[in-house]
Amino acid sequence: MIKVYGHPMSTCTRKVLTTLVEHGIPHEMQLVDLMTGAHKQPEHLARQPFGQIPTIDDDGFTLYESRVICRYLDEKAGGNLTPKDIQAKAVMEQWISVETSNFTPHVMKFVYHHVFQRKQDEKVLEEAAGKVKEALGVMDKHLAKNQYFAGGDFSLADISFMPYFEYAMATPVKDMILAHQNVAKWWERVSTRSSWKRVTNK
Repeated sequence: MIKVYGHPMSTCTRKVLTTLVEHGIPHEMQLVDLMTGAHKQPEHLARQPFGQIPTIDDDGFTLYESRVICRYLDEKAGGNLTPKDIQAKAVMEQWISVETSNFTPHVMKFVYHHVFQRKQDEKVLEEAAGKVKEALGVMDKHLAKNQYFAGGDFSLADISFMPYFEYAMATPVKDMILAHQNVAKWWERVSTRSSWKRVTNK
């Protein structure tokens, strides 16, 4: 059975858990308590030398970095969350890259400030708001023609965005999301999936 060393509230852990649940892969959570600094202790650093979460242990094979873990788990289970068509797969990878570079770093400024109470300077939030609006505009145009980021089917690209949207909806970013009709509809579709409800205990 695959062991997931992480925390259920962690965005990156949730990506991995969603992939596991989508595939029905048996797994067990090994809690790494961030509040006590367990992720910086020698035991966890032996699994993840950067002191981050999550890490998985698949019968002795250890792997870290959530997006890589998701790709590994999907391929191991048959690849149903990755398009078979080479161009559609490239589009999926493109959107995972957009999530990593153009969306998440800016959204997380609001999440830090409003959810985790790690206060951000007003100028930082103002600049982040501009970047988030830009990303949402690009996403909205794409989702006007596609149900999901890789096209007609739910994929790893959608999973990559979902944890950040979940937290963003508890911040002023919610209004920005709802102002983009196609993005809002996408979020409604993916956030009601049974896998996501299970991972987020909803």
